[in-house]
Amino acid sequence: MPKNRYTSIVVSVVIFLLLTSGVLVTSIYNSLKIRDLRAGSALSSNLRSDIPKLTQEIYLLNIMRQQQQPASALQSQAAEITKLMAEIDREVITLNEGGSVAIRDDEDIYKPSTQPDQIKYVESTSELWKSYQREATSFVGAQSALAASALESKFGESTQGIYDNATGLSNSLSAENGQRAAFLRNLQIFGISFAILYFIIFVLYFVRRLKSSDEELITARRETQEIMETVNTGLFLLDKDLNIGQQHSRALNGIIGADRLSGENFADVLRGRISDKDLKTTRQFIEQLYNPRVKEKLVDSLNPLHKVMLHNTSGEDSATSRFLDFKFSRVYENKDIARILVNVNDVSDAVYLEQRLEKERSQNDMQIEMLTTILNVNPKIINEFISNTKAHIEKMNNILKNPGSSQFELEGKLKAIYREMHSLKGEASALKLHSFTKIASDAEDKLDALQNQGKLSGNNFLQLAVHLDDLLSLSNTIETLGERINQAAPKANAKPVVSTAAAVKAAPITEPLKTTTPQSSVGNNKVADFSPNSINVEGGNEIDLSDESDGKHLAYYQDFAQDIAVRQGKQIQLNGHNLAHVNIPAHLKQPIKEISIQLLRNAVVHGIESPEARQSAGKSAIGSIDLEMQRDSQNLIIALQDDGQGIDYEGIRHKLVADGRFEQDAASQLTQGELLKTLFASGFSTKEHADEDGGRGVGLDVIKALVKEYNGKLNVNSELGQMTRFVITLPAA
Repeated sequence: MPKNRYTSIVVSVVIFLLLTSGVLVTSIYNSLKIRDLRAGSALSSNLRSDIPKLTQEIYLLNIMRQQQQPASALQSQAAEITKLMAEIDREVITLNEGGSVAIRDDEDIYKPSTQPDQIKYVESTSELWKSYQREATSFVGAQSALAASALESKFGESTQGIYDNATGLSNSLSAENGQRAAFLRNLQIFGISFAILYFIIFVLYFVRRLKSSDEELITARRETQEIMETVNTGLFLLDKDLNIGQQHSRALNGIIGADRLSGENFADVLRGRISDKDLKTTRQFIEQLYNPRVKEKLVDSLNPLHKVMLHNTSGEDSATSRFLDFKFSRVYENKDIARILVNVNDVSDAVYLEQRLEKERSQNDMQIEMLTTILNVNPKIINEFISNTKAHIEKMNNILKNPGSSQFELEGKLKAIYREMHSLKGEASALKLHSFTKIASDAEDKLDALQNQGKLSGNNFLQLAVHLDDLLSLSNTIETLGERINQAAPKANAKPVVSTAAAVKAAPITEPLKTTTPQSSVGNNKVADFSPNSINVEGGNEIDLSDESDGKHLAYYQDFAQDIAVRQGKQIQLNGHNLAHVNIPAHLKQPIKEISIQLLRNAVVHGIESPEARQSAGKSAIGSIDLEMQRDSQNLIIALQDDGQGIDYEGIRHKLVADGRFEQDAASQLTQGELLKTLFASGFSTKEHADEDGGRGVGLDVIKALVKEYNGKLNVNSELGQMTRFVITLPAA
């Protein structure tokens, strides 16, 4: 019906526009052509006046030569002739090729004529000018005067010919100009008459026809109003400027929570109720909906208001924030996008249900992960982890409670908390407790941001409390699960389940601690060579009375190192020596474990190269790491050696300059010992990008802090491209 109703109007308007456009286009074309003809007339007139003037100047130069006037006067006259020749030459070229023509204070563009008679004038003028120009150039270059008859034969006929051609061309252009002006005048009269006639027809016929459809429109509007009053969803229209239409469903006010919405700007309605980022994205999203080149289904997946939370801004305690789901659809008029239809529903109940289910699913996944760890790891290790986690959390809480608000004291707190969190993450990663690792990694991200912050304040540390509570909650959960499993298990046959590794290699228990030091070693502390006591035992075989093998102890570290190697795209072989046969004092068990974890992480991430790099260097694709322990009456020694790339001191020097810690000149003066010391500084790492396994500059800082805390010694030996060896000596008492 609407199409049939307006077809005649559309057709008549199209015809009117086509005729009007034809009149306008024709008028514009003729106006431009008249302007072009005016430029041609001006150009031919200039040529007609310039050629006699040039001939006159040539005659004057000849007279001056006959009178033997001074050379300066002759040169001045010759220059004037040359200048005039150049001007005429430009005019002739413009007649042939087109170009700009100066008319009073204005310039017009002249296009070469297409009329046969005008082309003939131009071609004849060009030929005559070439002959004239050649003779004039020769005459100006000569020094002697010519007889009057000679001058006449050289320039008289050419001058008259060029003058006549310019006159003929000017007359032809003027005649064509007059014809086009008359045509343009008649065309304008026709256009005005047609417009008046069309207006009369339109008013008498079409407007009267439109009035007859008013009743139908009123009926349709009433039906639409009834629908908008009854529907339970929020419906409204948006224009390009994000203005809400005057008509919308009654339910919209209650869903949005606003008394007045008609005519309001959609962005103003949402401002303060969603984030500024979401508001900006919403603007861009609606702009894309109005872009006809963008597919509606494709852009619908980018809807930023899908199940979005609208915050309560009324200030009433009873009012709560709600989740609303906005759906946007294009409204077309004649295949053009006219408006956007918005359908909004309150989906708060559904979202809360989804969140509750997701939370329960996450808790179930977490408990399954913890159960898997409990069932596959020695209960003693699990209990140690729980105890250590609570100890780390307690330490971090105590650090936060310590007084001190100066910048130096706050930086000290930050470094101490960073070390504790990094140690906790390392132990959780070794047990594959990803929930712990994720929370610790998130906390490290915040700590890293604080470390890069210019100035610290006490309030900066408040955000860490949430992570500490989450870690404590997880540790309580795993402790509860462990207790339930232990209660349900048969006690008579209860034995710890120990994880195994496919590539575990244990050295004989009688092998002494390796202490070979390369010539390029760095470190001031010498590690003693521990060997069995010199007690002669003749005959018989020594019996190993230990209930545990190195393999059980090594499996824990092997799994941890292999997980890191997989994430880093490397291959490693971890070898253990005397891990099960060293009596570690109770107060050193936890620091030894933390140091071992950090040393292993450092060896895999920073020491061992990728398989390709190792093979290029003539090494085996599998990197070798040796973890050794030894004890005498006074000290306990732990050593870790890898056959990786060694410590690149020049790389450390360049990284110090790149990080802005040292100027180039100062960095070049640092000794190897000083460079090595920076490796153990908090926040410094040679890794370009931080990840779960390294790059934050905390691991070696943890080792340094533990060695200092227990009054130990640290020795580092390295050979570039060959190996790195860490030897840590801790007092046993």
